[in-house]
Amino acid sequence: MGSLENNKPTVTVVVATYNGSAYLLAQLESIAQQTHKPTQIIIIDDASSDDTLIVANNFSAHHPEVMLVQNETRLGYIKNFEKGMLFANAHYIALSDQDDIWMPNKLEVLISAIGDQMLAYSDSELIDVQGNLLHQKMSSIKNQLAYHTPIMYAIGAWAPGHAMLFKKELVDKAAPFPTLVTHDFWLGFVATCYSTVVYVNEPLVHYRQHTQNAIGADTTKNKSASLTLAQKKQNARARMELLYHKVKETGHQHAGVFEKINNSYQSFSLVNNCKRAKLFFDYRNLILAYKKKSALLKILFAVKMFFKID
Repeated sequence: MGSLENNKPTVTVVVATYNGSAYLLAQLESIAQQTHKPTQIIIIDDASSDDTLIVANNFSAHHPEVMLVQNETRLGYIKNFEKGMLFANAHYIALSDQDDIWMPNKLEVLISAIGDQMLAYSDSELIDVQGNLLHQKMSSIKNQLAYHTPIMYAIGAWAPGHAMLFKKELVDKAAPFPTLVTHDFWLGFVATCYSTVVYVNEPLVHYRQHTQNAIGADTTKNKSASLTLAQKKQNARARMELLYHKVKETGHQHAGVFEKINNSYQSFSLVNNCKRAKLFFDYRNLILAYKKKSALLKILFAVKMFFKID
């Protein structure tokens, strides 16, 4: 772990790249110009075929804090980010997409906010391909809030990796990263097993939206449209089992709740359907905290869980 310079905590920024030459330089410059300077910038490239490595090499030539890593074959964005995080040597880690722009005080604000917790994240402003503001925040799409129990991650969350800062020890607790869920979902979920995920209600990132986003803000896209119903059910069961075993491993007080939910996912028997609907009803305000749903819609969601699994 990096030492403290002038009593300032050290920060590694992990920038995962893949064919991102069009926007990369602007993002790297916004990272280098932070009011709290990162002590290490890891650019980890996932076998790009465009000019991404040229941009990265030119930037690193003027910034000795940059470590450039090139994958010979593609790992995919989850394992690429994981590999970059495992190289980090600072007290804190922040993740960076290749096409966003950070506000100059992003790291400073998140370091100030995180306190004794393991992870903090902020709101973001959406921008278009040209970098123009779309006058929409991530928080206007779904609720962004503090997460204080893994139950709030049972079916989803809205704490994106591009807005996160977390302690290096969280990576040790989260690795190896599963590919069944996204890396940022897994980081937030694991963090809630040990502490609270802090939310900063201030946009600290300009989050670029375009057709090549690995993960964008458009929640209307059906990313599992190509899967059969049987495959979707299988994935949902595997995902819930993954979450349950991690919560059980950490000894969190809500491990019993996850065990009950996981058991209810095993079949569509009348007993399991009733148990699943009741569990989602009892914990609806936590499970659905990130969704912009009325009290009535939360109840209807619990009823829906009698007939399906999410």
